[in-house]
Amino acid sequence: MSLIRTDRAITLYAVLPLMQLLPVGRPSIPILMYHSVSDALDLAPHPYFRTTTSPAAFQAQMQFLHQNGYVACTPADAVARLESGEVNGKQVSITFDDGYQDFLEHAQPVLERFGFTATVYLPTAFIGNQRKAFKGRECLIWPEVRQLQKRGVSFGSHTVNHPQLREVAAETIHAELVGSKKAIEDQTGEPATSFAYPYAFPETDRSFKATLRDLLVEAGYSNGVCTTVACAAADSDPLFLPRLPVNNDDDQALLSAKLCGAYDWLGTIQRVVKSRKRIFE
Repeated sequence: MSLIRTDRAITLYAVLPLMQLLPVGRPSIPILMYHSVSDALDLAPHPYFRTTTSPAAFQAQMQFLHQNGYVACTPADAVARLESGEVNGKQVSITFDDGYQDFLEHAQPVLERFGFTATVYLPTAFIGNQRKAFKGRECLIWPEVRQLQKRGVSFGSHTVNHPQLREVAAETIHAELVGSKKAIEDQTGEPATSFAYPYAFPETDRSFKATLRDLLVEAGYSNGVCTTVACAAADSDPLFLPRLPVNNDDDQALLSAKLCGAYDWLGTIQRVVKSRKRIFE
């Protein structure tokens, strides 16, 4: 790893040792956020912002989960377990944004090998009967979505066009939510009740969050995930569950720390920074 990762150093050498000295914290379930699983790695300047995981790294990460007794659950299952208190520290939710074809090619075989399920969030304008691409990577086609569904994969909405929702009118947001949900349900024959927020989630914009939450409920969604960094807990909003970003640069030590909540501090820092920015806007 060529860059010094401040987030990794703080997590492993400050937060994690402190957590080991303190009483056990509140029950939580880590929700992992992946995007592409491919050897064509992205070139983001810092490891934190990379969204691609090589097949070899992904297999190592799933093997680590398997060897440590983790059981995969959907975000809906995570919400139910958190609300009922049925959390044993070994549940994990594995999610993929953007509906890339390499999920079928590289991720699903590994998931099946270790007995895991996953939830894939589809930007439906890029999912068709003919192959389309999003951000330079090929996406799934509907026949592949149905094939994966039969193999235990769950699908949720990632809007239709993957817009910056905070920058568009409420009517456009409504159309994005309803249109993507209908497309998935028409193509799979199953309810699509989970939603993944595209781009960075504006968690400090309370007015926008309230509007979006109302629109999600109106459209028929019961749970959702976003980019807020943390493990999901009982007091997490079921429609805006936090997740843990994972990519090719997550070695065993960092992944293990993320799973136990030692990476949640970063979400707190990000929230404080965003709040200060809003004050001066």
